[in-house]
Amino acid sequence: MSHPLSKKLRGTGVALVTPFKASHDIDFDGLKKLVNFQVENGTDYLVILGTTGESPTITKKEKQQIIDCIKEENNGRLPLVLGIGGNYTLEVAENIKEQNFEGISAILSVSPYYNKPNQDGIVHHYRHLADKAPVPVILYNVPGRTGSNISVEATLKLAEHPNILGTKEASGNFIQCMDIIKHRPDNFAVISGDDALTMPFIAIGMDGVISVIANAYPREFSSMVKLSLEGNIVEARKLHYSLLDAMNLIFADGSPGGIKVLLEALGICGVDVRMPLAAVSGKVREQLLASMKMSRTK
Repeated sequence: MSHPLSKKLRGTGVALVTPFKASHDIDFDGLKKLVNFQVENGTDYLVILGTTGESPTITKKEKQQIIDCIKEENNGRLPLVLGIGGNYTLEVAENIKEQNFEGISAILSVSPYYNKPNQDGIVHHYRHLADKAPVPVILYNVPGRTGSNISVEATLKLAEHPNILGTKEASGNFIQCMDIIKHRPDNFAVISGDDALTMPFIAIGMDGVISVIANAYPREFSSMVKLSLEGNIVEARKLHYSLLDAMNLIFADGSPGGIKVLLEALGICGVDVRMPLAAVSGKVREQLLASMKMSRTK
């Protein structure tokens, strides 16, 4: 039997950026614009306070203000997934306990970073969180940021937990992803964490994506994902390649600096990021704007 959330979280989720003013205060007007831009252009669900939202540099008070703003503006139109992670299991569990989950469908929780637990440690970490969480948990495997990989064996062990909904796989490892997809239970979602690999990942059996590029291209990217899920690879491929340059360039000089260049060009929010992040170089900015102009003319 499929998890009741599986169908709702199939397709395109967008890892929302956090817009800032030049003063580095949160730009709530920009955040509201971004939410409506997503809702009106085909996005299936919103992910709040992930890495793309610069969560490590946002205070606890600000995080709640962001959640409240998005919930109010979204007004129940799309499912919401909340990023809550860390590398001290008991502290993450306490943060989950203190959070009001009204209007939140699931938690996206990054694998513990920096202290590099072994696979048993990762399994115990997630089982503890899933036991405590009042909503389903999605694993987030991103070795490029955490310094460790969640193995196939560990992922499949965690897939047996009734409160673990799926995994966001950003390992970029096709063999690993195929092994998970082949052996997963029916109720376990496998979600792409790499924009540029999403189309081929869906072709091998993934259920969708949690995307960065869709902040700026929600209609085009969600259309590509829908076509891929329907098996229409020929049409999906056209959209994939029309966005490929932008998908690569937004990460060329730090994320979310790159995607914010495109959002500024769309009039949604500014390019400001919080230290230690910095704005992208002039060269990358020019390339990003050129890629946007090119993709809009195709």
